[in-house]
Amino acid sequence: VGPAGGRTEKPYLILTKRSESVRQPGDLCFPGGGAAPRFDMAFAKLLTLPGFPFANWRRRRTGEHAPINHRRLPHYLATSLRESFEEMRLVPIGLDFLGALPPHRLVLYDRVIYPMVAWARRRQFFRANGEVEKVVFIPLKALLDSNNYAYFRLVYPPNLPVDIDTSNRDTPCFIHQHKGENEVLWGATYRIVETFLAQVFDFSSPGISDLPRINNHLATDYFPTRG
Repeated sequence: VGPAGGRTEKPYLILTKRSESVRQPGDLCFPGGGAAPRFDMAFAKLLTLPGFPFANWRRRRTGEHAPINHRRLPHYLATSLRESFEEMRLVPIGLDFLGALPPHRLVLYDRVIYPMVAWARRRQFFRANGEVEKVVFIPLKALLDSNNYAYFRLVYPPNLPVDIDTSNRDTPCFIHQHKGENEVLWGATYRIVETFLAQVFDFSSPGISDLPRINNHLATDYFPTRG
């Protein structure tokens, strides 16, 4: 989370849109990925030094319980900052680490996401790499507006390459309108954002029964292959 630039800017949630060169293209997501053990371990040690993001966060804490092991937090933060720099050239200087959200297990992949939350105090000039089609700025005010929510009715293709419960077809989503285009936030990223809004702002999105429906036709290549 951070401003798009300047002191007069309103706060935005900064996401990326996945390019056609990666899995699940077109989805909105946070920058992230797997750990690079050697680099991330060294970077994590740097982050714990006085004046760096993790040390500043630890100094501000007042003893509240964190959702994951504190010893691993610098490593998760190091990985997230490295991936953010690689994917969109997010510069770690000027970031305030705000803490961690609860881990989130993915449905289609045997992976766990450890979301890290930070505030960008300085104007950033992003440049997307090949994994990212574009960087998307969603105003926090819009995320707190119930009128911007809908739900996807998932339409699965025949002969799915993975075994999943296709009876679970309805999922909430957020509609971001910008310059005449709609970007849809859904899935794992939506659930992480939903947790953030609930914990920080005590905000809950409307129930599905109160939302308009959008059909989401998923292509076969959206899903991982067996084995």
